[in-house]
Amino acid sequence: MAVGTAFHPRTSALNRKLAWGDWAGYLSAQVYADLHDIEYNAIREQAAAIDVSPLFKYEISGPDAARLVDRVMTRDVSKLAVDQVFYTPWCDERGKVIDDGTVTRLAEDRFRWTSAEPSYRWFALNAHRLDVEIRDVTEELAALALQGPRSRDVLEAAAGRRFADLRYFRRRPAEIAGVEVDVTRTGYTGDLGYELWVPAGGALEVWDAIFRAGAPHGIRPAGIRALDVCRVEAGLILADVDYTGVRRAASPEQEHSPYEIGLGRFVDLGKADFVGRRALAAEAARGGPPRRLVGLELSWEGIEAAFARHGLPPAVSPVVRREPIPVFSDGAQVGRATSTTWSPILKRMIALAQVARRFEEPGTRLQVEWIVEGEPARVAATVVPLPFLDLPRRRT
Repeated sequence: MAVGTAFHPRTSALNRKLAWGDWAGYLSAQVYADLHDIEYNAIREQAAAIDVSPLFKYEISGPDAARLVDRVMTRDVSKLAVDQVFYTPWCDERGKVIDDGTVTRLAEDRFRWTSAEPSYRWFALNAHRLDVEIRDVTEELAALALQGPRSRDVLEAAAGRRFADLRYFRRRPAEIAGVEVDVTRTGYTGDLGYELWVPAGGALEVWDAIFRAGAPHGIRPAGIRALDVCRVEAGLILADVDYTGVRRAASPEQEHSPYEIGLGRFVDLGKADFVGRRALAAEAARGGPPRRLVGLELSWEGIEAAFARHGLPPAVSPVVRREPIPVFSDGAQVGRATSTTWSPILKRMIALAQVARRFEEPGTRLQVEWIVEGEPARVAATVVPLPFLDLPRRRT
């Protein structure tokens, strides 16, 4: 049975439609209104607050903390400065992705690690003979994503200090409503934004302060459906949708290396040995894996034609489609689209997809299956660079 997060007294009062989902055993608001369009617009045009507390959160500390982090993640811990954040995958010994998340260096010998799936046991197994402490702080630490072009204005008003100099993927402690919070310049929307890491006991005070400060800036609570559209526009993958972690994979086809899901740039083969390094080095030496993550732009004319064959106007769901859709070239299936959505800001139907390596170049013409009234049609699609939406304000 799912339980509420530390912010639940506020999110439940706002979620009048009772549109809840289960996220890692927590109640997660899918949408606060009839549709998520207003929430999406808040993220892209004003400011939005998203409860991301269900993320698994671990604190790793001790003399050998850096050694453990370096042993597990694919990136080089020696390049991670105090008050900096790394996004990274981590793999099993075969180079297959277990999960992906963020690692924040809180001090020379202390780190905060977030993940989508439980990771305590994996960290503990790899901590053999290391002088390190691993704490699961998921329940102790609430998390609020403050996202959108006016998120900085809201944060500065709530905290009473400037944040314009906090660089992308950096961290800074702050105080909001008398509560000590940790602020990172991170997010899952591809927009300007911050994530606030809040002691659970002070979560409501921080929520109220953020919404008081955000009222002049049009702040709104946003649910998972709006967040989902934004992350696809930003070309950001989702575990168990765009890839399957090895612990959930039921077949070798469902397992993925970082190079297959667009995370190859986060693999540092030149650093100290880490779990999966040999397998990943061998894969890189072979020229990489046979399938790659790409962006697809679907032909709207093709979608219209598929509906017109049944005398229907085109009707597409505003919710991200998370079921795999076959991708074809010359009648042969060459991949699958994993996350498909209408982008309100780009006015296009877009999809994240995995395709055979020879089809990864931008400009490649493919077809995507589109079913109307039970009849499959082939809609033209073009491979395009990721991300679909690249907002300079995300980094500035």
